[in-house]
Amino acid sequence: MSPHAYEYRGTLLKLDDVSLTLGGNKILRNVNLEIKDLHRPGMTQGQVVALLGPSGVGKTCLFRILAGLDKPDSGQVLVEEEQVPVQRGMVGVIAQNYPLFAHRTVRGNLVVAGKQARLPGAEIAKRATEILARFGLEDHGNKYPAQLSGGQRQRVAIAQQFMCSEHFLLMDEPFSGLDMVAVDRVIGFIREMAASDELKTFILVTHDVDAALRVADTIWLLGRDRDDQGKIVPGAYVQATYNLADCGLAWRDEPENMPEFAELRREVCAAFRKL
Repeated sequence: MSPHAYEYRGTLLKLDDVSLTLGGNKILRNVNLEIKDLHRPGMTQGQVVALLGPSGVGKTCLFRILAGLDKPDSGQVLVEEEQVPVQRGMVGVIAQNYPLFAHRTVRGNLVVAGKQARLPGAEIAKRATEILARFGLEDHGNKYPAQLSGGQRQRVAIAQQFMCSEHFLLMDEPFSGLDMVAVDRVIGFIREMAASDELKTFILVTHDVDAALRVADTIWLLGRDRDDQGKIVPGAYVQATYNLADCGLAWRDEPENMPEFAELRREVCAAFRKL
């Protein structure tokens, strides 16, 4: 049982029968997914979804389709409460290593993002100031990325994307190459940001099962079928969805110390190995 009451409300993001073929190879096959507004009475709570899957399965292709950077061969991605087709710039994207413009200040990085989103000039300045305050960066606006710690650069990279997309953020391998302490910080920050707005929706593409189980409320497992001879059948889709709230693991401090965590980890890893 979950330690917190919750309910699902309207749909915030939906993949409707998405398929993709590249160079004659079927990459994605009839992918159907949905993220709903997760409501916790008396609390502000956004969504954190982790997309897991082996290398080469099509995570990057799905990532780009979710972001509106590429179009599928068939199907569509719908976003926001109005369920409109996703377009480039509607979903923020954080690549590995949190890239920033080294020759621009923190505020300058936000301004560039605002211009790319075609915001009015006055709106860019106002929004940049608001976001700097929201992310605890108001004292670092005139600093350059090289003057910041790794954690601060991460905050700036995420803040930069929220200049473009108010609610949705895709993160590519946010835990890659990090030590245990750094992973803890990233998890803490994602939790903090997700709890800042009920419509905030993080989608994390990762290989790190443990980190995903610690931070997410939902896990998507992307994989391909195999035939009777064990050969891969082209075309990946989400083969399993895990609701961590139902498992009693979501929104917990140190869920990794719970027996339910170890049990679910074994289940996910066993499924992962078959993909």
